[in-house]
Amino acid sequence: MTRLVVVSAGLSNPSSTTLLAQRLTAATVEALEEVEVTHVELRDLAHQLTDQLLTGFPGPELAAAQAAVAEADGLIVVTPIFSASYSGLFKTFFDVLETGALDGKPVLVAATAGTARHSLVIEHALRPLFAYLHAVVVPTGVFAATDDFAGTDLDSRIGRAAGELAALMGKVSRVDTVVTKRRTVEDEFAAVTPFEELLRQASHGG
Repeated sequence: MTRLVVVSAGLSNPSSTTLLAQRLTAATVEALEEVEVTHVELRDLAHQLTDQLLTGFPGPELAAAQAAVAEADGLIVVTPIFSASYSGLFKTFFDVLETGALDGKPVLVAATAGTARHSLVIEHALRPLFAYLHAVVVPTGVFAATDDFAGTDLDSRIGRAAGELAALMGKVSRVDTVVTKRRTVEDEFAAVTPFEELLRQASHGG
């Protein structure tokens, strides 16, 4: 069964961020037909995220969400926009994921805000973040200002983005079979030349 995980960082209830996540999910499920969906509401995990930052250990619900993301075949991630970027809660969740959890994983990025002035956040904040995490970001990101929910253009963008995600999820069932293991910080420092040796080599070269 194809596994889709939807991560929403909406803070209020009801939330336009959660509403956009639900519409993206419905369109993706329709495109994939057979898919198992797991919803992760970061609002419910806020305290456990703080605890993991302080202790290094996730609580049970947060650990389950992290495992679901690591095992997913694709992700939909949606954040509200604060100060022209993703929310701190959203960023914290991806900060505490295990290194390599998103390697090669298809991700549909989306965001909500009060006005269209924040629409470029998809390109200058979200896309670079997930490119750094080695995810495969679908070409169409979905931004929705408050006014967009009353129009029809949002539906077409949702449908296009969902179709792109479904296509990527359908091509590769498990990303770990095609992705080379990423080098970690520990790998980089596994064989470090002592500083004294570097000085000796420099002096001999001079």
